[in-house]
Amino acid sequence: MNIPRLSAKDRMPDELRSGVVALGNFDGFHLGHQAVAGEAIAQARAAGRPAIIATFDPHPVRFFAPQTPWFRLTTLDQRQRLFENAGADAMLVFDFDAELAATSAKDFITLLLIERLGVATVVTGEDFTFGKARGGNIDVLREFGSANGLSSIAMGPVVDASGVISSSRIRNALKDGDCAIATALLSRPFAVEGVVQHGDKNGRLLGYPTANIDMGHYLRPRYGIYAVKGRLPDGRVLNGAANLGIRPTFDPPKELLEPHFFDFSEDLYGQNIEVEFHGFIRGEAKFDSLDALTAQMAKDCEQARDMLSSS
Repeated sequence: MNIPRLSAKDRMPDELRSGVVALGNFDGFHLGHQAVAGEAIAQARAAGRPAIIATFDPHPVRFFAPQTPWFRLTTLDQRQRLFENAGADAMLVFDFDAELAATSAKDFITLLLIERLGVATVVTGEDFTFGKARGGNIDVLREFGSANGLSSIAMGPVVDASGVISSSRIRNALKDGDCAIATALLSRPFAVEGVVQHGDKNGRLLGYPTANIDMGHYLRPRYGIYAVKGRLPDGRVLNGAANLGIRPTFDPPKELLEPHFFDFSEDLYGQNIEVEFHGFIRGEAKFDSLDALTAQMAKDCEQARDMLSSS
């Protein structure tokens, strides 16, 4: 990664002050988020200023309701790569903690954005809220910002034939196993990144070795079998089929993402890989015998090959 990852707790480096900041949660960095970021980058380039994309971590929902089931679509590392690919000069992370949650909208604008971070222009979605008790919106931003030399641009929603493009629509599509909708709204396949860990070797014993990954804080798509692609640290892309779920045929139940990559036998343990979800094949099922499971796995892999050859 080439662009710096900055913390909003620190003073903005001099070379990045007077920048244009795209401000939002940006989890998933879908087409709607990309429109906000694209406007910020265009404004920055036109004015000869730094272009910065900001995000919040953890998501405010996790801070206020920590019992909420995991719903993340991207990690900070993934967002950093996405922001870089979009053309940003830096990524700015607002650590969402008790201090930030208690910061008033006015102080967020004057003390953080203007004094600490030296922001010249903010680009955000027209429905974005911030500050204690969500006391800030685009009108508040304009009111307090303009008096202190901070300009603001509000972007309307990006819509398709089914309505506003949002993270909620993407999450619902993934929970339904609808990879096509999720891919269309994200502009790329949903992908889980993680370190390959040692498992129970069940796949290897059955002739289908897997690269096991913990789902961590990611949203859980519908449990089942998927056609996937794996992206390795060296840039290689592998086709495969993956099981996501608790492996009901084996005891004890254990949630894992288990991709099997076709025609591949190298050791991936300890490597950080990204697994893209390209198509849902079937729901997770319990089999009466390992022979029945093995036969079904062969069919799943054949179907995954067909899906990926046509994608």
